[in-house]
Amino acid sequence: MGLLEKLRNQEVDETPEEEFAHEVLVKLEESVINISPIRVIFVSLVALMIIASTLVALSWIVPYEKVTIDIVYIQSSSGHVVLTEIDNDGSRAITDLTLTVRFVDSNNIEIDRFTYNKSSLPAHSSVSGDALELIVIGHSVWENYTIDIELEYTKNNKDNSKIELEYEVGEWKMEQFSHGTGISFF
Repeated sequence: MGLLEKLRNQEVDETPEEEFAHEVLVKLEESVINISPIRVIFVSLVALMIIASTLVALSWIVPYEKVTIDIVYIQSSSGHVVLTEIDNDGSRAITDLTLTVRFVDSNNIEIDRFTYNKSSLPAHSSVSGDALELIVIGHSVWENYTIDIELEYTKNNKDNSKIELEYEVGEWKMEQFSHGTGISFF
């Protein structure tokens, strides 16, 4: 007879807490028998589907606003290029967009500018392209410049928003900037 069998055959006085702990362990042992790998996989898939549906609900159903402006500045041997993109990452459209980009030298003299107007930008979309490019030819690439950006738009709740940005450029051949407004729910 082994040591474990001898211990099982002995009558040991247990406290009520120990008896309760043993009962819990016995019930746990019985319930572990019912757990199979197929059940674990099934429960994992159900949990994954619940998490995925929650993320979809947050990004498409719950109304929120988030606007991002992306700017790329490039120097070339003949001048400067400023590329701009407006992203409406929110779940509601924004209207009455007006984007003004100014290219200013170190003496605060405006060299060039463009203004872009759009009546509305749908949810989860962006706008970029030739209309949002600023090409400055003939100015020195050895100086530092400032890119002034002003974006005005109307939110879905009819509140006006304005983003004003200023970036110092010219130290590097290519620079990228991105500015987001953060998420505004309801």
